[in-house]
Amino acid sequence: MAEPNVEACASCAYDVRAELGEGPVWISGENAVYFVDINDCKVHRFSPAQGEACHWAAPGKVAFLMPVDDGSFLAGLPDGLYRFDPTDGSFVKALEVEAELPGNRLNDGCVDLHGRGWFGTMDDSEEAPLGSLYSVTHEVGGFVLRKHDTGYVVSNGPTVSPDGKHLYACDTPNGVIYRFDITDEGELENKQVFLRLPEEEGYPDGVVADCEGNVWCSTWSGGHVRCFTPEGAERFSIRIPAANVTKVCFGGDDRKTAYVTTARKDVSEEALAAQPQSGSLFTFRSDKAGLPQHRIALSA
Repeated sequence: MAEPNVEACASCAYDVRAELGEGPVWISGENAVYFVDINDCKVHRFSPAQGEACHWAAPGKVAFLMPVDDGSFLAGLPDGLYRFDPTDGSFVKALEVEAELPGNRLNDGCVDLHGRGWFGTMDDSEEAPLGSLYSVTHEVGGFVLRKHDTGYVVSNGPTVSPDGKHLYACDTPNGVIYRFDITDEGELENKQVFLRLPEEEGYPDGVVADCEGNVWCSTWSGGHVRCFTPEGAERFSIRIPAANVTKVCFGGDDRKTAYVTTARKDVSEEALAAQPQSGSLFTFRSDKAGLPQHRIALSA
C-alpha cells in the first residue's frame, strides 16, 4: 500500500491525556462526546461548545458505551454488559459475557440502524486468539446475546455500513480489517478481508463508517486516521499528534466534526516528550458527514 496522502493535522479538543482513551460517541441532544479511558476505569464527557468536561468512575476496565433508547448506555466491562446511567453514575450488570474465559475482556462496540449492538472481546494479555464478535438485542425479558465469529487476538472496530448490510471488524495485531454481510436475520456471512495494513503503517484499531460508506480507520502505532472507500481504496489520511490512535466519532450540527480518542499506553517517555498530548481527545473537520448515532432499541 502506498504511503498515505496526508492532507491535514488534527488539533487537541480536550487535553485529558488518558492512558487508554477509546470509544467516542456523539450525543446530539447534549452536544457532547462521551468516551472511555479503559485502563483508568473512567467514563468521560466533553462538551465542546462550553469547553466543559466531567467523568465517572467505572467498576472495572470500561471498553465502550453503546447508547440506549432511554438515555442510558450499555457499557462493556471485563465480565459483561452493564447499564450505565450518567444521571447518577451507576453501573448495573445486564448480561454476563464469556464467564468461561476470565482472561478475556470486552473491547469496542457500535449500534446499527436496526437498534442492534455489535461488540467484540479480546485476550487481555493480547496473546491468544480467544476473542469473538457478538451482537446484542433487547427483547421481551431482557437482553439477548448472539455469538457470530471467533479467533481474534484483539477484536476491534466494529462498524456497520449506512445501509446496514455490511459489518467491518478488525483483528488489530494481525493488521486485518474484515468485512461481513449481515443477513436480514442479523447473522454474519461471507467473511472476507477488506484490507490489510503493513506493520510499518500501524495497526487497525477502531473503524467507523460515514454516510457514504467510507471506512475511517484509526491506527495504533500509526499516528493517523485513514479514510478508505467502500472498495478499500485510500482517499486520504489525517495526522494525529499521538502515535496510538484508537477511534473516531462524528459530531456537531452537520456531523462533520470528527473527535478522535488516543492513548498513552505503550508510548516511550521520549515519544511522550515529543507528543505530550498523547491520550487526549483530538478533532478535525471531515469532508463527509458521519452517520447519526444509533441507539439500542428497547422492546416494549
